Amino acid sequence: MAEHDVRPGVSEGARPDPATEMFVAHRNLLFTVAYEMLGSAADAEDVLQETWLLWTDIDLDTVHNQRAYLVRMTTRQALMRMRALSRRKETYVGPWLPEPLLTTPDVADDVELADSVSLAVLLVLETLAPTERAVFVLREVFELDYDEIAEAVDKTPAAVRQIAHRARTHVTARRPRDVVSPADSRAALQAFQRAVETGDLQGLLDVLAPDVVALSDGGGVKQAVRRPVVGAGKVSRLLAAGLERVSAQMSVEPVQVNGCPGLIMRLDGEIDGVLAVRVEGGLVTGLYFVRNPEKLSRVERETALSR
Repeated sequence: MAEHDVRPGVSEGARPDPATEMFVAHRNLLFTVAYEMLGSAADAEDVLQETWLLWTDIDLDTVHNQRAYLVRMTTRQALMRMRALSRRKETYVGPWLPEPLLTTPDVADDVELADSVSLAVLLVLETLAPTERAVFVLREVFELDYDEIAEAVDKTPAAVRQIAHRARTHVTARRPRDVVSPADSRAALQAFQRAVETGDLQGLLDVLAPDVVALSDGGGVKQAVRRPVVGAGKVSRLLAAGLERVSAQMSVEPVQVNGCPGLIMRLDGEIDGVLAVRVEGGLVTGLYFVRNPEKLSRVERETALSR
């Protein structure tokens, strides 16, 4: 469980109370909802803590659908946090990337879930307004009906339909065009990894799409490129220059990052960053390198997600 684990203590051999049982049963779902809305595991854990405290005051006999009620509560708390955090992102040093998660194998098996939590799609969701993001996540990822979503975001069902259509159009225009199979993603990442480890510049050029975009997030703490780098030539030269400086001390570990193949980069045995990729047509079209130490705590152990 996470550092901010909201699972209440239960004495050994005792059965938890109904409120605790219900919350624990849906905890992974609630975390996934909050994480997809916020792009931050730490903030998602805080939202779950707030949701739990509210949940303990609810008379369960008055709740018809407890799962839906918990999702609505989590959504409302996440919306409030999204609005409160908007100023923090405005003053962030360099590109802001979502907090990467080391995910369990079953996440990759659910192609739609893996796609929805990929760093590439989470970055697209960042371009939505808070309510649009909430509606999109609840409708497209968790398939809630419009009436349920309306209660969660304090809108009418008719308004939610309009918001959902607008958000869907916006995301579709910006997300990866095709859902890539895990095997194709692994193949592209393995070719990329071989080129990185051997310093093969031509190998990098062969696996990078001509219009590839590289983003790096150091949070003002670790060195990172402050603006997106675009184009296979520029990106390969950037990678080659960086590897030349640290290659002797660096090791690369293939992992599942947000349900997709990714790499953990270690320097002298310590995690230095996490690299996630966006693959289309067998080529890497996006590189997302997270080095901000505050965002690396969830890549040392697996996080369970669910729909």
